[in-house]
Amino acid sequence: MQLTVDDEQTKELLKAVLVEMLQQKREVFYELVLEALEDVGLARAIEEGEETEFVDEQEIQAVLRGDA
Repeated sequence: MQLTVDDEQTKELLKAVLVEMLQQKREVFYELVLEALEDVGLARAIEEGEETEFVDEQEIQAVLRGDA
């Protein structure tokens, strides 16, 4: 006996799983979404950094010490 599932059944099954996960494992889902958002933010910061000029390390150290 072979079990087959069509696209519509697959969509409904995925929806049911997501709804159940949201209801019962809210903190896990929250952590997954939060981590994904952090990854997107980091990727955007890296892209932005690639488009800006480099800053001399001495200038950075001066700012961190409060000299600048």
